[in-house]
Amino acid sequence: MSAATRAAARVALVTCTGLPDLDEDDRALIPALAARGIAAEPVAWSDPAADWSGYDLAVIRNTWDYARRRDEFVAWARAVPRLANPAGVIEWNTDKRYLRDLAAAGVPVVPTTWVEPGEEWVPPAEGEIVVKPAVSVGSIDTGRYDLSTQAGLAAALVRRLQGEGRVVMIQPYLAGVDTAGETALMCFHGELSHAIRKGAILTGPYEGTEKLYQNENISPRTPSGAERALAERVLAALPAPVGELLYARIDLLPTPDGPVVIEVELTEPSLFFGHAPGAAERFAAAVERSLL
Repeated sequence: MSAATRAAARVALVTCTGLPDLDEDDRALIPALAARGIAAEPVAWSDPAADWSGYDLAVIRNTWDYARRRDEFVAWARAVPRLANPAGVIEWNTDKRYLRDLAAAGVPVVPTTWVEPGEEWVPPAEGEIVVKPAVSVGSIDTGRYDLSTQAGLAAALVRRLQGEGRVVMIQPYLAGVDTAGETALMCFHGELSHAIRKGAILTGPYEGTEKLYQNENISPRTPSGAERALAERVLAALPAPVGELLYARIDLLPTPDGPVVIEVELTEPSLFFGHAPGAAERFAAAVERSLL
């Protein structure tokens, strides 16, 4: 990219009305992009006054209010002239039934039971499970249940979500997260930038919070060879070439048989720039490549 082109480049860092100035971590992108001659500014995806054609690229960052408005969000994504990640990827990734596609491709994922609206679900007799909707962000509408004492609460959440017309996911709670934590690998254009450890968040039944995000116990992590290898398998199984994906966050949980995928975040993941020196600058370099 020439200096003249860089000077003219404008990038929208797409957010939501609840975070009009981005979250603290993503604000680091503005000076990192400015250092490359790229003017970046936060814009809410639902702002009717936004002129998306006026930007050379729109980069989704903090659009954490889309879960109850997914159809509207996907329609918005399709209408943006240049969007990272692409609209087709956004549509695929904003419904967690994409885990079925990954499993069909041979990628090890957390075992999941899918309960459609109107289907009967009978809680197992024992064990710990996680209940959440297939379209969700953060831990909203998500709970952890010990079936020996909380089966009724789990069933009540399933029924409520079904009553709202939502597909429900039932997964075993993998206890390894309580000790080893979750590993999240951040990849820019398919190249690993950094990784972090996330401590366990779910402590019990869903209690009705509607917060956009929660405070998490985050620390830097060097992923294991098995985690790196699984991340490569995930990238190869995605519905778009990795070169077309500005960013991907691959979330893994430990099991006795090796890591498994809990989520692949291609829409609006936190990328934890503050936990990896140079990460915001690496992301800015990836944005610059996307502008070529």
